Amino acid sequence: MKNTYLKQHYIFFIREELPKPEAHLVQSTNAANAAANLGYSTVLVYPQKGLESFNLVNLARPFKPRETPVELVKYYNLHDKLKVSPLPMPWPIDYFKNKFTSSNTIATKYYLPFHLLSTTKLVHSRDWNFIKAAIKNGVPAIYEHHHHEDKQFEPEIVNHPLFQISVTVADTIRETMIKHGMPAEKVIKLHNGFNQLFMMRQPEKAAEWRNKILKDGREQLVVYAGALRQFKGIDMLIDVASYMPNVQFACAGGNEAEVAHYQRLAQEKQVNNITFLGYILHEDLASLLQSADILAHPHCLGNAATFTSPLKLFDYFASGTPTVSTEIPSIMEFKHTKAIAAWCEADNPAAFAESLRQVLATHPRKIEGYTDSVEFVQQFSWENRAAKIMSYVDESLRPLLKS
Repeated sequence: MKNTYLKQHYIFFIREELPKPEAHLVQSTNAANAAANLGYSTVLVYPQKGLESFNLVNLARPFKPRETPVELVKYYNLHDKLKVSPLPMPWPIDYFKNKFTSSNTIATKYYLPFHLLSTTKLVHSRDWNFIKAAIKNGVPAIYEHHHHEDKQFEPEIVNHPLFQISVTVADTIRETMIKHGMPAEKVIKLHNGFNQLFMMRQPEKAAEWRNKILKDGREQLVVYAGALRQFKGIDMLIDVASYMPNVQFACAGGNEAEVAHYQRLAQEKQVNNITFLGYILHEDLASLLQSADILAHPHCLGNAATFTSPLKLFDYFASGTPTVSTEIPSIMEFKHTKAIAAWCEADNPAAFAESLRQVLATHPRKIEGYTDSVEFVQQFSWENRAAKIMSYVDESLRPLLKS
C-alpha cells in the first residue's frame, strides 16, 4: 500500500539539455506544463551538464523535483505547477561517443531503475529508448512520435499491457507507424496545442514591438514566428517582402547561424524591409504576435508539409491576429474555418504577396484581436490535448490528481 502511494509522479523525459530554441522542445515542455496544470504531479526530467553535474549531493540524490527555473519559465512560457528534476551528467558522459558514455544510456540504465522508479507512476516521452526502459521496469508509458522513421517497433513493447498509447500529429505518420508494427488501436492523432498565455492581451508590449520594428515610415507589419529553414518558407518570405517594399516584415526564431544566413540572403537580394529578430522568449512572443497586422505561415510543399502540425499556427490563432497561410496537406482540415484569413498556393511568392495585400485591405489591425480565430483555437489548448491523451490511459495506471 505504501509503495502504491509513493508512485505518484507523471514523468516527462527529454533527452536534451534545456533550454534550446527547438520546436520539439517547445512541444515537450508545454505538454508537460499542461499535465501539471490539470493537477497531475508532473516532473520534467532532462540531462544536466556543466559544474552542477559534479555536485556530489546531486549525484547521490539525482531525482529531486523542484520549482521550474525562471530561465525555463520565460523561455517556454511555463506555469508554476510544473516541477523539474535535471539529471546530472558529469564528464565523461557524452564526451566520448559510445553507448556506455551516452547520457541516454545513463538515464535509461541507471537513473530510471535506481532513482526514478520508486516514485514514478507514468512516463511520457518522445525518446523510444526511455519508453522501452520504462516498460521493462514495470512503468506504464505514453510515446510521442512526430516524424517519419524507417524503423520497426518491437512487438514485445508495443503489445505490452503497460504500453498505453502512442501519439502523433498527422494521419500520414500514424499510417507509417502502423506499417512498422504499432497496433492501430494504440496510436492516435492529435494536433499540437497553444499556450493559454498567448490569449492574454498585451497592448502596451505590442505597441513597444511596433515602435521597435517598424522602420522608414512603414505602418504595416507582417510577422513570422518559427524555425528559420528553407522548407518553412523563409526564402520565399524574403521574395514576398521584395514585392511589398512599403510593408515591414519580421521573423522571430532561429539560432545565430541561421539568423546570419538569412540576413545575408536578404542583403544579397537587396530586400531591406525584412528583419530577423532571432529566438524570442515565449514570455515575449505573445505580444510580438499581437503587434502584427498579419501573421505569415509560408510553409513550402515537400515531405514535411504532409505531416507538420505547426506549433506557431495555434499560437497565431490564439493571438487573434489575421493569418495568411499557404495550402499544405497537413493543415487543409482548417480550410473551411474562419481561423485563417486567406489561403494561397504554396511556393508562389507573388500569390502570397497578393493574399497579404487583400487581408491588409479587409482586416484592419484590432488591438483587441479578431474573435474568429480565438474562439476556434480554444479546442486546441495544451490542457485539452493532455486530458484527451490521459483518457486513453487505464484508470488504474493514471497518476493521482492533486486535490
